[in-house]
Amino acid sequence: MAGQHSTLRAQRRAETQRMIQALAVRLFIERGYDATTVTDIAEAAGVSPMTVYRHFPTKEDLVLFDQNGPLVAERIAAASPAQPLVRRIGTALVGAAATLTGGGRPDDPTAGDRFLLARLRLMISTPALRARHLDNHYALQQTIVDALGNDAAEPDAAFRARAAAGACLAAMHTALVRWAEDDGRTELPGLIAQALNAAFGTDAVETPR
Repeated sequence: MAGQHSTLRAQRRAETQRMIQALAVRLFIERGYDATTVTDIAEAAGVSPMTVYRHFPTKEDLVLFDQNGPLVAERIAAASPAQPLVRRIGTALVGAAATLTGGGRPDDPTAGDRFLLARLRLMISTPALRARHLDNHYALQQTIVDALGNDAAEPDAAFRARAAAGACLAAMHTALVRWAEDDGRTELPGLIAQALNAAFGTDAVETPR
C-alpha cells in the first residue's frame, strides 16, 4: 500500500510539473519572457509561487527543463561498447530527439515537437536562457561521460569521451538552430543525423528514415 501511495504521489507531482511548464511556456510566448513573472505563472496554474519553485528552482528552469539527459544516458548505456564513441553518442542523441518529438501523449502537454520548438525559440531569443543553456550543455556532456561508465573511467579515456561528447553536442546545436529556423518542417532526428554526418563522415550515424 505504501508503494502505491508513493507511485501516485510521483504521478501527481509529474502531472503538476508538466502543467506548470506548459502554462509557463505559453505565457512566455504570449507576454514575453522578461515580462512574465513566476507569480503570473502560479496564478495561471492555480498554485502558489512556492509550488512553482518547488518544481522549478529558477525561472529559467521553466523553459530549460526536459528529459533529454536521462533519455540520452539510457541509450548510451544500452549501446554496444564496441561502437566508436561518436556513433554511440550520436545515435543516442538522434534516438532521444525522436522520443522528444514523437507526438507525445494527450495527457502530456510538454511532449511533442511543437512544445520543444516553442522552448527552443525562447532559448534562442532570450539572453538569460542562452546563458543557462550553456550550463545545460556542460551538464549533458557530463551525463554522457558518466553513461559511458568504464569506457571513460581512466583520465585519457574520459578526455576522449568529453571531446567526442562536446563535438557531438555542437553538431546537435547546429541542427537545433536549423530546425527552429525551418519552423520544425524538417524532422529533428534526421537533421541531427545530417549534422553529425557532416562533421564526422557520412557513416557517423544512420540517418532515420
